[in-house]
Amino acid sequence: MGWEMFDSRARMKARVGTFSVLLCLPLAAWSADSLDARLDKVLLDTPLIDGHNDLPWEIRARFKSDLDAIDLKSDTSHLPYPEDGAPLMTDIPRLRAGKVGGQFWSVWVPVDIKGFEAVQTTLEQIDLVKRMCAKYPDDLAMAYSAADVRRIHRSHRLACLIGIEGGHQINNSLAVLRQMYAAGARYMTLTHTTNTDWADSATDAPKSHGLAPFGETVVREMNRLGMLVDLSHVSPDTMKAALAVSAAPVIFSHSSARALDDHPRDVPDDILRTVAAKGGVVMVNFSPGYVSEQRNRWDADDAAERARFNSPPYVGLYIGQPERAKAAIEVWEKAHPRPITTLSQVADHIEHIRDVAGVDHVGLGSDFDGIDDTPVGLEGVDKYPALLKELMRRGWTDGDVAKVAGGNVLRVMAEAERVAATMGTAR
Repeated sequence: MGWEMFDSRARMKARVGTFSVLLCLPLAAWSADSLDARLDKVLLDTPLIDGHNDLPWEIRARFKSDLDAIDLKSDTSHLPYPEDGAPLMTDIPRLRAGKVGGQFWSVWVPVDIKGFEAVQTTLEQIDLVKRMCAKYPDDLAMAYSAADVRRIHRSHRLACLIGIEGGHQINNSLAVLRQMYAAGARYMTLTHTTNTDWADSATDAPKSHGLAPFGETVVREMNRLGMLVDLSHVSPDTMKAALAVSAAPVIFSHSSARALDDHPRDVPDDILRTVAAKGGVVMVNFSPGYVSEQRNRWDADDAAERARFNSPPYVGLYIGQPERAKAAIEVWEKAHPRPITTLSQVADHIEHIRDVAGVDHVGLGSDFDGIDDTPVGLEGVDKYPALLKELMRRGWTDGDVAKVAGGNVLRVMAEAERVAATMGTAR
């Protein structure tokens, strides 16, 4: 072999070797600029859609639903907040920084508001979301379908969708359910923290042991309307019953993986497999107690200590002495610091759901402004890019990142709309 030929082959081997090394460096070799460029391209084509944000209730509770009392075009994190609350996690500048393309706004009503008052309060919250869009038309627009979301995304605005967070909000009435859909609601969570008359909550003692007959009727009517059946907050038996009845894919708008954190608000692996078989999506919650098993247990211990110190009217070492009870819990918490929950742990939940259910069945459902604190690195709606870039560092392809960002839930919405088109009119 001549030297020239040897040298040529050596250079070729060197180039091939270098290329092979580059292909094998998804974890650390991507520069910040290259990750930003990849993510920008993904989110230009696919809107980032979050399944659950509680800002509307915070506006009601803190500002009496007066949109003139809060400027969503400015940084709301610096506004005063209640002693038992948290700084606001949402505003338009941070939504823009977070590259959010679509948001399901929760029109949650507390479970102690019942009957006709719950119906009225829900309508007032739906009205509040629509007024937000009317006040900020350059940034926000109402969406009622998957096609609407894509159209609004192309106009560089945020598509605003509405989710009802609790079956108590329809007051056991299919007529109310239908009118909520007509008013703009595109999903309903079957329960919140307590049972309804027709479905069991994950955080209440079983009553129906799944769905009562009326609950099955509610699910079928939601299918007929094209309203997504949301199984966050419900018990495993209710999850199974709804999955068996529903003709359309279901969603979990803000739930994580129970295999990683044994909290009843999270989704067991057997349910994840059924969700996949039915074409649904689980949108991962960022609430630290639903993400970290260590934090979940700390929350339980902290609650027990608080009860031990002061549980009126009959129980507590310092009953009737709130200042002594407060001082005692501060001493306990100093000796038992709250565990830190991280963005990386949220990514672990996303990956677990991908591994069990498949990459077509996982999404994002932060629960921002409905939680008291957040994982480190996910402090507000501007932080979604950091989470998606973490997945890229772990080797996720751009196509799979697009699915978790919003592609999966858009597919589920479109399929629910298709099912509804086959089911006829109300009886």
